[in-house]
Amino acid sequence: MTVHAGDHELVLDPYNYDFHEDPYPYYKRLRDEAPLYRNEELGFWALSRHADVHQGFRNSTTLSNRFGVSLDPAARGPHASKTMSFLAMDDPAHLRLRTLVSKGFTPRRIRELEPRVTEIAHQHLDVMVERAADGVVDYVNEFAGKLPMDVISELMGVPEPDRDQVRAWADGVMHRDEGVTDVPAAAVEASINLIVYYQEMVAERREKPTDDLTTALLEAEIDGDRLTDDEVLGFMFLMVIAGNETTTKLLANAAFWGHKNPDQLTPVYADLSLVPAWVEETLRYDTSSQILARTVAGELTLYDTTIPDGDILLLLPGSGHRDERVFENPDDYVIGREIGPKLLSFGSGAHFCLGAHLARMEARVALTELFKRIKGFDVDEANSVRVHSSSVRGFAHLPMTLEVA
Repeated sequence: MTVHAGDHELVLDPYNYDFHEDPYPYYKRLRDEAPLYRNEELGFWALSRHADVHQGFRNSTTLSNRFGVSLDPAARGPHASKTMSFLAMDDPAHLRLRTLVSKGFTPRRIRELEPRVTEIAHQHLDVMVERAADGVVDYVNEFAGKLPMDVISELMGVPEPDRDQVRAWADGVMHRDEGVTDVPAAAVEASINLIVYYQEMVAERREKPTDDLTTALLEAEIDGDRLTDDEVLGFMFLMVIAGNETTTKLLANAAFWGHKNPDQLTPVYADLSLVPAWVEETLRYDTSSQILARTVAGELTLYDTTIPDGDILLLLPGSGHRDERVFENPDDYVIGREIGPKLLSFGSGAHFCLGAHLARMEARVALTELFKRIKGFDVDEANSVRVHSSSVRGFAHLPMTLEVA
């Protein structure tokens, strides 16, 4: 049975299509009526208020990551770290791996990548703008869905001729058809192909080091401790899952909400230094990463309720960002509003997103270069297609027409 947000009974079902279309009325009721919510049928608890989500992110002892951060049965369990690396670990294992990876994945490496990100953006924009001359283009297919994975390939050192194939596999890993909640065979096959490809790449770098991130990860060392090949592979896979899809969604969400709020976008065309503020408000208003799971370790008491050891607790950053206890007029899309450390999109505490600066740089470059080319755009809302996912929010297709500058 589907219960709508306005109906009497309050139900949070992360697999429900009505919820995917617009989760925000559900979130508001949760914050007001059930700040600690229990879903018996699906077997989880959920926190929806900003302060609780923030606190939840920071409590990495009682709220464990070691079974992964997804509600989906196939992605949950002690094997989660094989594909989610240190995101699916607790300290001290998490700290060791993250510290080693950080030696290769440095802010400086990201800074030095920016000119190449700009070039990759130009390559895809050239094609998109040319196709736009004939009418409607799919912004996700042509641009938002291509750039992030190509940037990861650039960072890792995937040769250019292989990048389309690697991107196709990455898409296959994430793709779910309507109504499919578990991992389909095609996604398993794509995962295996990707892992085999990366294994060969790691073996090549062991033989012949280059100046890419893959080599840097193999060479990272602390007091004689190094990453194993499997650990390097796990991190490469994390980049595909956590770094690719979320950035694609961010780029499309920015375009969509900009289109819906043209008054907010007009100043951005005139002053491209406002693009980072546009990115931040998009991250707040409609974040890619809506729902993250934790597993209670020990015992946790919240709102006079004791949550038993081993239970799943969902953190809802998408809800926290619309909490009027923290943001003024949270349901208004206001580019340039004060957000700062109140943003929950990249988490907080020990698991704060290692790729936050990469995502922000990519989004800034992508949207800046887009706006150098166009004077306006119009989204075909009727033919836009949302992604159906229990954790991320965004578009599979965003058809639009462009007014070329």
